[in-house]
Amino acid sequence: METTGCGTAIVTPFRADGSIDEAALRALVNWQIDSGIDFLVACGSTGEAATLDEEEWLLTLCIVAEAAAGRVPVWAGCTHNSTRTLLRLAGRLRQMRGIDAVLSANPYYNKPSQEGQFQHFLALAKAVDPLPVALYNVPGRTAVNLDPETVLRLAEAAPNIQAVKEASGKLPQIAQLVHSLPLGFKIFSGDDNLALASIGVGAHGLISVASNETPWEVGRMIRAALRNNWVEARELERRYARLFDANFWESNPGPVKTVLNLMGRCADHVRLPLVPPTGATRARLERLADELGLLKHAPVPEGISEVF
Repeated sequence: METTGCGTAIVTPFRADGSIDEAALRALVNWQIDSGIDFLVACGSTGEAATLDEEEWLLTLCIVAEAAAGRVPVWAGCTHNSTRTLLRLAGRLRQMRGIDAVLSANPYYNKPSQEGQFQHFLALAKAVDPLPVALYNVPGRTAVNLDPETVLRLAEAAPNIQAVKEASGKLPQIAQLVHSLPLGFKIFSGDDNLALASIGVGAHGLISVASNETPWEVGRMIRAALRNNWVEARELERRYARLFDANFWESNPGPVKTVLNLMGRCADHVRLPLVPPTGATRARLERLADELGLLKHAPVPEGISEVF
């Protein structure tokens, strides 16, 4: 896998009736690419994949892949706590064009052992081969950690397992991955606020929430760090650190969709069991977005199905 830099875990815009806003999603993809983002991750946690039915999941992936049109790599989120179901979904991915890699999180709720996770991800890798697989370790959402030793076992057992998105929030774990995995294996921070620290110990980039709102700035921050231009990278981190935190004032992606709505990029609808941020949180987000200059240019893209 050659991908490095900053990838956006892109939101899935919804209309007021709960349907996917295809025009808004295409506009977001084009804006992201025009803003210099390095790759896109569709149907991840920020994309509310857990609330999409199977056909909506496929539709979302198709829209992102078609809109990207090969300009940047597109990773498809494909996660399930039933390995049997995951493999069926993975079979549908193999029929799609424009998908460059598969990102799959720990099986949630079941709380499998390390051996269970090993067998689960190995089965996925075989099902999508030769598509590259990126593991996604997010114990805060799944209740299980993917240990570095298990990542190493998987990298050795399946050549197409080529990356990991590490969102444990544990910098020593990221360092252990860097020190133990083969040099070609890519490690991405899954936390905006740990991205520079992760790159400092050897990670290859970030899969970001905040780049939904500030793709040019967060991408520039990550690329500066990868070039060892730490003065520029730290200046950008200091400027946008409050936004990194604000995106989690309430459950993701509620805050980021609120900011995108304030920017005129898409509606702020989320699907139950998530609900929109409270009025107080929205007011705080609007103040912060204004202070950061995000509201200076808030056009409604052509073709968007709702007027804000």
